[in-house]
Amino acid sequence: MNMSYILRCIIWNTSDVILQETSITGEQMSDIYVKGWMGGIEEEVQKTDVHYRSMDGEGNFNWRFVYEFSYLPAERCISVKKKEHFWSYDTTELTIPPVLNLQVWDNDKFSADDFLGALTLDLNRLYKPAKDPDFCTLDILDDESSNAVSLFEMKRVKGWWPCVNVEGGDPELTGKIELELEILTEEEARERPAGRGREEPNENPKLDPPQRPETSFLWFSSPFRTFKNIIWRKSKWYIIGALLLICFIIFLLLFLWAMPSAVWARLLRIPG
Repeated sequence: MNMSYILRCIIWNTSDVILQETSITGEQMSDIYVKGWMGGIEEEVQKTDVHYRSMDGEGNFNWRFVYEFSYLPAERCISVKKKEHFWSYDTTELTIPPVLNLQVWDNDKFSADDFLGALTLDLNRLYKPAKDPDFCTLDILDDESSNAVSLFEMKRVKGWWPCVNVEGGDPELTGKIELELEILTEEEARERPAGRGREEPNENPKLDPPQRPETSFLWFSSPFRTFKNIIWRKSKWYIIGALLLICFIIFLLLFLWAMPSAVWARLLRIPG
């Protein structure tokens, strides 16, 4: 018997995400965002907003993903109806493990976004998270661990999970992500409504806009903020020194231009 469930996944923060880009002032940084989808329902990809100019791999989001799916308790799988081919008339019911896929990306405005790391969570066999990012390591993803739990039994789990990149062959820890996962029935979701992202109904829990650093913004969208928070903060003494030097040169030129001709003649020893 199919049962309808709603998965709510709150992306709270990231930590220690690798820094992929170089800023206009020569600093390492990443423009971090997270996207996610349920296995078998790839068309339901959801994304957070972007935490611009992260200099230390920290990202703040307070962003909610919401996924609805049919679950078969006896088979411990979700039921997905799809057409085998685009020309098929009838749909075929597929049973797929309830897997949440999350990926961390670096946002690029003028080229393709850069993949940074991924996290795959089987809701039936959920890796227990760390309570603190300092203790969030690749050991959490150890398949031999007996610490796995079922989200359908726990109902709600919060903590830190590691993100990995296996493009180089061996798993590499490329960041950590703080999540809150909650599974609800349709009736429970109606009693405790919650919207996607920070949209209404923004409750259970209410998600406030994150407190990001002043330097977290898209640099070319605000030239004044770019100058104030990036260029001035890093190079203000060089700028002040250059302005003083320019003022001194202008003053010296005006002084020389205003000198009487007699003084010039004496300095240059021009006979009268």
